[in-house]
Amino acid sequence: MDAIRFVLNVFWFVFAGFWLALAYALAGLVMFVLIVTIPFGIASFRLAGFVLWPFGRTLVPQHDAGTPSMIGNVLWFVLAGVWIAIGHVMTGLALCVTIVGIPFGWANIKLALVALAPLGKEVVSSDNPRALPVAYAS
Repeated sequence: MDAIRFVLNVFWFVFAGFWLALAYALAGLVMFVLIVTIPFGIASFRLAGFVLWPFGRTLVPQHDAGTPSMIGNVLWFVLAGVWIAIGHVMTGLALCVTIVGIPFGWANIKLALVALAPLGKEVVSSDNPRALPVAYAS
């Protein structure tokens, strides 16, 4: 299983990950210009690491994230999220042209949703018990 993740990550890095991580890093640098937007820059750098090597890792919600994260996500959406999401969708569509690229294109579409509202989420290993879906008792 780890060998498959490694191969997928290498292909991802070559075809999409490097450029998308570069976009996140650029957005992070822009966010560091103003002191108020530094938390967005930190989130952007965290996501840059995630999109660089995503297979075998996932995002989970932070339970202690509340109203500040929601307000931050609205600001993030306006300042950078929508543009990065457009980049994910465009890259995803380009990758879906070939049969081999369809899984990577689909991953880009899913990452576009993450790019719209990244605050209040944490990157964890897929093997982490927190990454498993929560079953609710009825």
